[in-house]
Amino acid sequence: MFEQADIERISDCLQVAERDFQSDHHRLKLINNEERRMLVLELYSAARTGAGEKTGAMVVVYTSGGHLQMHNCTGFVCSDELGEVTFVGEHAGRLSGLVVEREAACSLYANVTRELISGDFTRLGVEVMLSGVALSLAEEILKDEQSGGR
Repeated sequence: MFEQADIERISDCLQVAERDFQSDHHRLKLINNEERRMLVLELYSAARTGAGEKTGAMVVVYTSGGHLQMHNCTGFVCSDELGEVTFVGEHAGRLSGLVVEREAACSLYANVTRELISGDFTRLGVEVMLSGVALSLAEEILKDEQSGGR
């Protein structure tokens, strides 16, 4: 995952200020001078365990007040209209999503029940609805367990 074309698409969507390739990952920097925020996004095609074994793709976010990691990222969706990229991973019917915004902000949704993203949002509490709406953008790329495809 995270081929060169993917990195370019993500960079264009987020309008990154700086982009470079480290020895094993791409590093993208987003700066929002107006809000005085900076965010660094690192994209690993495959991370390594202590034993040298490769794991799935990993997305890492560094901000002035936080450090987030999403392991085993299985896909992403760019939304030019919203100015954000949603990275997703799925395991055993649960979704995790990391949304990175062009304005150098991010949100994390972890262990969300898959049914929430395709259900009736009006029946959900506000605190639960937000995760369902945010991750629904990625519904098209999520693995369909019944057909075995994307």
